[in-house]
Amino acid sequence: MNDALKEIHEFLPCRTPEQWIENALANQDVMLIDHAHCEKKAASTALSLMYRYVDNTDLLNKMSRLAREELRHFEQVLAIMKKRGVAYTHLSPARYAAGLREAVRTEDPGRLVDVLIVGAIIEARSCERFAALAPHLDDKLAEFYNSLLKSEARHYQDYLVLAQQANGGPVQDRVAEFMAIEQKLIEEPDSEFRFHSGPLAY
Repeated sequence: MNDALKEIHEFLPCRTPEQWIENALANQDVMLIDHAHCEKKAASTALSLMYRYVDNTDLLNKMSRLAREELRHFEQVLAIMKKRGVAYTHLSPARYAAGLREAVRTEDPGRLVDVLIVGAIIEARSCERFAALAPHLDDKLAEFYNSLLKSEARHYQDYLVLAQQANGGPVQDRVAEFMAIEQKLIEEPDSEFRFHSGPLAY
């Protein structure tokens, strides 16, 4: 798993700020609720791609598997929350995903390429945050977050492979454009704590 994490650290433009980790530890209920929302949203994104691109067999197979895994993770987070007496409630979304999606092109094949790149970045950042958080959490939650690393690492790779296929070649230049946006979203202060927020502004 160390190799996969090393690859993710090389892929992402920056590490999660220490301040965000402190925010997460002080807001663990919100972290779990938002984590559940993120898993559900990831499954929804995979399903929407399956509905939109019905003639792309590779995409259909990878997104079907991904949607099942994300929904399983959603159920696991809900179970952890139930044991801890944390209610699953509505939360306003972080500006993170919306900030990345603002740069997505509107016409295919560019649109598909960009949506897949955004998916890869979100999965990679999730993986990086699970790894950053795990050493600071109680044993049960640390074990769970460590267990998610392997699948999240594979998801980001699946998204990147599909993006290259949709583009008919390398996507590094496009990835670099989205990474510049991602770095700002991760490092600049946020007004509300979320799983993909920047550090809280005080």
